[in-house]
Amino acid sequence: MLNLVLFGPPGAGKGTQSENLINKYNLVHLSTGDIFRANIKGETELGKLAKSYIDKGELVPDEVTISMLESEVSKHESPNGFIFDGFPRTTAQAEALDTFLASKNTAITLMLALEVDDEELKRRLLERGKVSGRSDDQDETIIENRIKEYNSKTAPLKDFYSAQGKFVSIDGIGSIDDIAGRLYTAIDSKK
Repeated sequence: MLNLVLFGPPGAGKGTQSENLINKYNLVHLSTGDIFRANIKGETELGKLAKSYIDKGELVPDEVTISMLESEVSKHESPNGFIFDGFPRTTAQAEALDTFLASKNTAITLMLALEVDDEELKRRLLERGKVSGRSDDQDETIIENRIKEYNSKTAPLKDFYSAQGKFVSIDGIGSIDDIAGRLYTAIDSKK
């Protein structure tokens, strides 16, 4: 089973590249952002709770995120694999994911990190905010806080997956096709 963690700061292109990877490798896409947004739109209790954190540019607490993700994984009987988009975001989440996947007799294959500098991220997010209407992409202060949160809390995952020999840094600047090609090369070399 091919299980990928697609990693990178907000605006790095994870959503765009996830679609390419899903189509090429026939993976199930699990985006915590999409799951949160569906709950927020549906005004569920979880959605209201998640929104209170997201609106401040903070991460949703681990226990909420993990139980939601486990539920989503368990819905699929015999997948080719999963692409985890936006999860894990902390070492605790990565450890919990490893434990959960081991209980399903599988593991993370690779953690692919899209690397994009902060100024380019801000530009991309502000542009996306104009098109999508997402409030968290329209306020530069919130954007800066999201990038800061990523750098302080999420970046340590590089060390976690590097220690397992599963971390691959991918240049996230260039055309969508160029970046996709870099991702395919990294994946195909591990299969």
